[in-house]
Amino acid sequence: MTHPEKTHPENTLDPPADLAVPQSVPRHRWRPFAVRLHFYAGVLVAPLLVVAAVTGGLYALAPTVERFVYRDLLFVDGRGPMLPLGDQSAAARAAFPGLALAGMRPAPSPGESTRVYLTDPALGEELRRAVFVDPHTGIVLGDEPTWLGYLPFSTWLDGLHRHLNLGEPGRIYSELAASWLWVVALGGLCLWVAKAAGDRRRGRAGRILTVDRGAGGRARTLNRHGAIGVWLLAGLLFLSATGITWSTYAGAHVSDLRSAMNWQRPQLDSALAGTDAHSGHDAAGGGDAAPGSVDYDAVLDAAEGAGVQLPVEISVPGEPGQAVTVTELDHPYRWTTDAAAVDPADGTVVATLDYWRDYSPMAKLADWGIRAHMGFLFGMLNQLLLLGIAVGLLTLIAHGYRMWWQRRPLRGSRRAVGRAPARGALKSLPRLAVAGIAAAAVAVGWFLPLLGVTLAAFLIIDVIVGSINHRKAESRV
Repeated sequence: MTHPEKTHPENTLDPPADLAVPQSVPRHRWRPFAVRLHFYAGVLVAPLLVVAAVTGGLYALAPTVERFVYRDLLFVDGRGPMLPLGDQSAAARAAFPGLALAGMRPAPSPGESTRVYLTDPALGEELRRAVFVDPHTGIVLGDEPTWLGYLPFSTWLDGLHRHLNLGEPGRIYSELAASWLWVVALGGLCLWVAKAAGDRRRGRAGRILTVDRGAGGRARTLNRHGAIGVWLLAGLLFLSATGITWSTYAGAHVSDLRSAMNWQRPQLDSALAGTDAHSGHDAAGGGDAAPGSVDYDAVLDAAEGAGVQLPVEISVPGEPGQAVTVTELDHPYRWTTDAAAVDPADGTVVATLDYWRDYSPMAKLADWGIRAHMGFLFGMLNQLLLLGIAVGLLTLIAHGYRMWWQRRPLRGSRRAVGRAPARGALKSLPRLAVAGIAAAAVAVGWFLPLLGVTLAAFLIIDVIVGSINHRKAESRV
């Protein structure tokens, strides 16, 4: 027979009863289930969220940091007129003879450099070599390998945040974190609001958004944990939802849903009318056979006339019969990504992509959400907000672990942390409620496969452990 464990003087509540109410107040039947779910989901996902918060916070600041790291490549004196884009691209190609022209980012202002993208087989299929050219002198400032336009520093941090730079297997971590984050956040909100309601029924201040500075010990830690969680809730749900769209398994379901509902991002039609692969338009289409035959300044002027605004990226087609495309780049406080397809032979616009016209409302929201998640939509303000959420999440997790540690027994046990919530939470619920929870778990588990797999694994392990403990208890009798 075991003896009751003695705890800290201020630990007047049992382990997950941090959020419980005195026996004089009827306990909600769902509370044990909610506490147990929140506890185990938090234990599972907290280490992953720590990694995601640290890497995500660093990545959010990458655009600003790169302005200092690569300042010798990104900025110039800005004196004198700008050279034609054709001359700038020729200077880059002369520095790397034999490499095909893939596109360029014209200098958006006199003090910035032009990026000329070259296809370099030595870098791999997804990477391009960016050659930085002074638009006023044509001097090549240097070069860096880029991925989707991102410089090495951002590329490395992006990989660290998405898959720990381990490739596809590493993406499991980020998908698990995004899939469980909303569960932990909403579960914590329900428990915290219920606790505040219980406090009000007992005649005490039911705090939700503020911290009780008079509380001490575990009560103070709980108060801070709950208040911080409420303040972070909207940001955490936003990051969870947008993060899921990038995931491997759940992301595929999101893509299927967007396609079925016509919420996907529209594509610019860059095909030239009346041409085919053998019509000899390789040079006229900006192909590598005659790069100097294309007037890229005229192409840019035509795109600007169609409503496309700097900064932009000019993409040179790799196949005949295709137009040169000019697409707006992500820029602080820019809501649109308009694009135009221009026939390089005569500088006429053959197709346009108007953001407000062609994007559905849901496609706009998805696009803005992704750009805000990456820290692009509102510039430095966006980056600081993401950094603040990351720091807040780390603080939230630290308080959660601290509460677990504060519940540890002082005597009679060597446990370093408090006991986990008791089993049997579902037994206190009506059968109809249990059936509803099971149905919801199956549906959510199908849409978010890694959540479903880990939840099933937890249930199996929990049943096995419970069975073992039950047999041990019977053997003592």
